[in-house]
Amino acid sequence: MNDFDPLKNLFPKPREEIINMQSYSAPLENRRNLLRLDFNENTLGPSPKVLEALQAIKLDEISIYPEYNFLKKFLSDKYLDSRKFDIDEIGIFNGADAAINAIFNCFGEKDQIFLTTNPTFGYYSPCAEMRGMKKISCSYVGENFLFPIEEFRKKIIKHNPKLIFICNPNNPTGTVLSSQEIINLANIKHDSLIIVDELYEKFSGDSLLESIDFEKTKNILIIQSLSKTAGLAGLRIGFTFGNKSLIQYINKVTGPYDVNSFAITAALAALKDKSYIDKYVLEVKKAREWILNKFKSTIIRTHFSGGNYFLIWPKKDSKILIQEMRQKGILIRSMENKKDIGKSIRVSIGTKEQMIFFWENYKLLDLKN
Repeated sequence: MNDFDPLKNLFPKPREEIINMQSYSAPLENRRNLLRLDFNENTLGPSPKVLEALQAIKLDEISIYPEYNFLKKFLSDKYLDSRKFDIDEIGIFNGADAAINAIFNCFGEKDQIFLTTNPTFGYYSPCAEMRGMKKISCSYVGENFLFPIEEFRKKIIKHNPKLIFICNPNNPTGTVLSSQEIINLANIKHDSLIIVDELYEKFSGDSLLESIDFEKTKNILIIQSLSKTAGLAGLRIGFTFGNKSLIQYINKVTGPYDVNSFAITAALAALKDKSYIDKYVLEVKKAREWILNKFKSTIIRTHFSGGNYFLIWPKKDSKILIQEMRQKGILIRSMENKKDIGKSIRVSIGTKEQMIFFWENYKLLDLKN
């Protein structure tokens, strides 16, 4: 039952799925001027060349609807050093979340099965719920949160899911599934579409995008974005890569100008300064090793894996610690209501200097009491 009362509401009743669905909790307001270790963003900002490109935009360019082919051509030829893409194998979206929503809008059907892992990125479930899909999930295995590959295979065979989402590395556990294992899963049921969310793949280094042949494997779609590595989270730019027909269908359910001209300009400038992105990713990897070694000297349970984040199970109440860290100028995120990790906190990894600042404050607040 829902609490919608037509006598108290002077507008049409929403669909039942919308009334009953759980909304995704987006980042809170008032996060400026703090060390943002709560939502896995780039903690330094984009390349200075991005700002230069945005400042060079002319007034008459703002009054023209955005054009996408120049960015698509760049992605086709230069996004990866190891391969090229057909321009029709690429979709451009207003962030990765818009791509996720479009995929569900295109393929999600009432009472069809949606399969994923649990815990994972929180936006998949509401997108499935609003289409009336039936969600089934597999829990990660053990204290190291290994991918539940055998259970996943069995559920694909048994339930024949229409959509399968694999966040790889997984947010928030960091679990990484090999490219070959994903291909093997795709070959079980060719009428199941596997979406591989690769927003954090640069921090683990095993991207399926490097090797997949979309003509040979038609039922895999890959999502990437420039939020986590290139620092463009505020401009919202994401990409899908897949078989031409898949991209064509998904484009049918998107607006003609969903991505604005500023995002296109910034994306091109960021991608042309690949060395800046590579340097930032390397810095995060070094900082990950540094903070991991610091925690090894404590009795605090932690979990480090493939993403630019890690989990800690603090000594004190997580809500208290989060509030105290905020007072020190540091944002971290509670994982309450997340299956199997509800007592943990997720901490994004920035530069080594930023992690030193985090560690010095964390020691005082959680280890010395």
